[in-house]
Amino acid sequence: MPSTQPSPIELYYWPTPNGWKITVMLEELAVPYEVHFVNIGKGEQFEPSFLAISPNNRMPAIVDPDGPDNTPLSVFESGAILQYLGRKFGRFYPSEERARMEVDQWLFWQMGGLGPMAGQAHHFRHYAPERVDYAIDRYTKEVNRLYGVMNQRLADRAFLAGDYSIADMASIGWVKSYERQGQNLDDFPNLKRWFETMMARPAVARGCEVGIEHRKNIADDKDAQKVLFGQTAR
Repeated sequence: MPSTQPSPIELYYWPTPNGWKITVMLEELAVPYEVHFVNIGKGEQFEPSFLAISPNNRMPAIVDPDGPDNTPLSVFESGAILQYLGRKFGRFYPSEERARMEVDQWLFWQMGGLGPMAGQAHHFRHYAPERVDYAIDRYTKEVNRLYGVMNQRLADRAFLAGDYSIADMASIGWVKSYERQGQNLDDFPNLKRWFETMMARPAVARGCEVGIEHRKNIADDKDAQKVLFGQTAR
């Protein structure tokens, strides 16, 4: 008799804020998944086998062996992965259009704002080969502004889109690194409450621990910096 157990989702991953989005979602869904580590500091994201899945040479990416029409499907870009998994399993991503648009707005807010700006703050505060005061000030202040947007949004609701959703999962990894962005959560009481609520969820805690033994500070790793920063078309 054929097995009714779903095949594991294949996750191509490295322990970063973008990677955590997907491990948190998979942990919340409690579905089987198999982690394939992509060491971005060593350039494994440029290997042809990975580029066939993620042509932007960025992780995370997934392969769902049980995709539409029972054929495998690969998905890259963390926001698209979250949406796909939400639709596939019918959780954390509402089907009703008005509620879905609430989630989508805050998901894309994270994708286009919080993630890139926090990433730039990380870069210029910790990795730039020379100190650039203008850039540090610019991105630290922009992250502060975005935290203020979240703080205001969370003044009258528990989560970004009302109910707990993929929008919250997308944002938690970036807020988790608030100190490295030069921020103080005490300045944002509603955001701090949300952050503490999120980190108290067992699935969030587990998702952020996946592969944590591989995570290291690359501030002094010049070889990794050459791989990660200043890439051009190949």
